[in-house]
Amino acid sequence: MESELQDLSSKPPTPPLETEPQPPSSAAADDAASAKDDRPLLKPDEPAGITPSELRELEKKFAAYVRKDAYGSMGRGELPLREKVLLGIAMLTLVPMRVVLALTVLVVYYLICRVCTALKAPNREGEDEQEDYAHMGGWRRAVIVMSGRFLSRVLLFVLGFYWIRETHRSDSRGEEKSSGTENNGNGQPEENERPGAIISNHVSYIDILYHMSSSFPSFVAKRSVAKLPLVGLISKCLGCVYVQRESKSSDFKGVSGVVTERVQEAHQNKDAPMMMLFPEGTTTNGDYLLPFKTGAFLSKAPVLPVILRYPYKRFSPAWDSISGVRHVIFLLCQFINYIEVTRLPVYSPSQQEKDDAKLYANNVRRLMASEGSLILSDIGLAEKRIYHAALNGLISPC
Repeated sequence: MESELQDLSSKPPTPPLETEPQPPSSAAADDAASAKDDRPLLKPDEPAGITPSELRELEKKFAAYVRKDAYGSMGRGELPLREKVLLGIAMLTLVPMRVVLALTVLVVYYLICRVCTALKAPNREGEDEQEDYAHMGGWRRAVIVMSGRFLSRVLLFVLGFYWIRETHRSDSRGEEKSSGTENNGNGQPEENERPGAIISNHVSYIDILYHMSSSFPSFVAKRSVAKLPLVGLISKCLGCVYVQRESKSSDFKGVSGVVTERVQEAHQNKDAPMMMLFPEGTTTNGDYLLPFKTGAFLSKAPVLPVILRYPYKRFSPAWDSISGVRHVIFLLCQFINYIEVTRLPVYSPSQQEKDDAKLYANNVRRLMASEGSLILSDIGLAEKRIYHAALNGLISPC
């Protein structure tokens, strides 16, 4: 998710190397993704140079990224007077309080991580700058995990997620879980099965906070995250796998190998940090499920599918076609936010799925779509960038 934040908020200094040809408009799309949204927060603004009929066509083609809440496309739709008044009050009262509390929680957890990692060298993997404190044992690791889960839940509470509704499924037919027995991919009970990775749909950066509060897994993050103040040390304590998104050189295979090894390790060793992977590769509006990348399934280890939904009445917490700053402000202004979680049984691949990672990924994707009532979509990150560029008037919508 951190890498997605970077992709949509800052333009890389040099164009990324591509392994496949991109649409002619992808360069303009990247410009749109990196454009700074400095327009007035409450000033209505229709997509630049787009007629209503063209906008409808765009929304039909890029349905997985279309905002359907009261704030409209890009969060810049016309708002009623009552909504503007509520936003004004919230920005003067709720937002400052939440910002202070959120920063306090972040600093407290950073200090805990600093104390627990004092005089300890990080675990290093290979020559690709991978380092973490997630393989550290004893009381230090226990304190990092327990405090991390607790403070992540506190931070969710600060952001208005006062209640989290969780549903555990016991089989592929969607019955509620009634015992500790879990099923494999063929519907057969599989006791004491430990997944190597958690597989989740990707709706918002809030997804990361939920998974930290629930299972405190490792994530894939942009390499520069490791050098950020406060967050850098926390990411190492999570055991994040760092990747350089601007360059898909030989190091890309190295990171993929590290992820595969981490997933296998987590499956075989209950003390090893579990991986949390978003195989869609980008965020949607929460109603769709994009094609899965196969990286999460190359290890042949069982996975735990988790489905996230964010019910809303006014503002949708989904991060789809809205700028990051605007999204954060509106989220902080909303007094109550909701999240619903459906945890499916551990999915153990068949031998055929172990031999074919793409088949494995597609079967898990179809199961998640069925259990979560999600619509399967064939578009991906490239189309998302094109959609953003069209909304910002940088390319023709036709």
